[in-house]
Amino acid sequence: MTEIAAIADAINQGASGEDLAALPLPEAYRAAFVKDDEVDMWEGVASEDKDPRKSLHVDDVPLPEIAPDEAVVAVMASAINFNTVWTSIFEPLPTFGFLKRLGKESVWGARHDLPYHIVGSDAAGVVLRTGSAVRNWKPGDRVTIHCNHVDDQDPTAHDDSMLAANQRIWGFETNFGSLADLTVVKANQLMPKPKHLTWEEAACNALCNSTSYRMIVSQHAGDMKQGEAVLIWGATGGIGGYAVQYVLNGGGVPVGVVSSPERAELLHDMGCEHVIDRREKGYKFWKDEHTQDESEWRRLGKDIRALIGKDVEMVFEHPGRQTFGASVFVTARAGRIITCAATSGYMIEYDNRHLWMKLKRIVSSHFANYAEAWRANQALCDGTVQPLLSKVYPLEETGAAALTVHKNEAEGKVGVLCLAAEEGLGIDDPEFREQVGEDKITLFRRMG
Repeated sequence: MTEIAAIADAINQGASGEDLAALPLPEAYRAAFVKDDEVDMWEGVASEDKDPRKSLHVDDVPLPEIAPDEAVVAVMASAINFNTVWTSIFEPLPTFGFLKRLGKESVWGARHDLPYHIVGSDAAGVVLRTGSAVRNWKPGDRVTIHCNHVDDQDPTAHDDSMLAANQRIWGFETNFGSLADLTVVKANQLMPKPKHLTWEEAACNALCNSTSYRMIVSQHAGDMKQGEAVLIWGATGGIGGYAVQYVLNGGGVPVGVVSSPERAELLHDMGCEHVIDRREKGYKFWKDEHTQDESEWRRLGKDIRALIGKDVEMVFEHPGRQTFGASVFVTARAGRIITCAATSGYMIEYDNRHLWMKLKRIVSSHFANYAEAWRANQALCDGTVQPLLSKVYPLEETGAAALTVHKNEAEGKVGVLCLAAEEGLGIDDPEFREQVGEDKITLFRRMG
């Protein structure tokens, strides 16, 4: 039996932390990665035609030495995020530049500057080793991992760590990501695994759930108040589905925008009463490549008021160029547009008169600090927020999983099994799972 197989078997058999710590670690492990010498492979190919199955390789890679503040984690399951897609198609730029800059910071940072980049920014697994400076975690701990990679010796990281001068996203701007049998992370990325969830259900949340928590709940971004209405673009997507839950949990009124009757029905089942099917409505916010149509903004605003009787105080904005002009227009006086991405384009245009004359605010938001990620994870542990897992692939098919996300062919989150041999493993509290409700936990699986 190989070292990796022995580790997986021990975890499945419920081995103690002492027993896991006594198992030898392998010199190499399976991982999904892109190669530095292939960054030009997509030259002349349109973004939508780039196939991650051709650029993401699954093979053995060496296990790096861990720093004093790090842990080695056996990854039972992981998930696909858009940053995995961006890495695999080398857009908007190859990620090897991130690794080279990290490599210049310290001896430990130099480990990351490699000719291959192991991807992945979500995981659930079991701690196998901890560095000499790790205090709160030990071998055997079942954990989820958030992706905020910061240096806690940098003073800029000690107010809001998302403002740290060297803040990075693990598995995107660092190496040794989660789409692998093992991963190496900082101890301050670890959080308790929700005991009632499977490995794949627990693995799919941290990046998107934490992002949505900061955007909706945190004082650093949305700071939503009870009774406020929130327009949520892509409300059944990887971050939108969590946003809907936080708005409902906080006493707000979500207005979800989706693109099909099936997605509208899914939103209703989540408890979102007010839904707009943008495909049915046929909004055309752009007359052509250079000109937006204010009459279409007004039509969206009218449709929102017909549903809830007022304008929305907040917009959960991530499509970017395609929708941003409309988002600014439909926001209520003194309202705010919270933006975390620009999946339809980064060069944003809007009519500034509708912003300054009505005292609206555009608020930027990026992932979450450790405290926010911890609170978002606690909501999962408490059963007040549910995972959005819809599909699951084996690690060998990471490229196909990334293609599914690239083509927007799945709702919510797409999971990847790593050391977990099959779906459904890892539930430590079946009684609480029954209390939360199987139908709630697995709601998005019907769309898989």
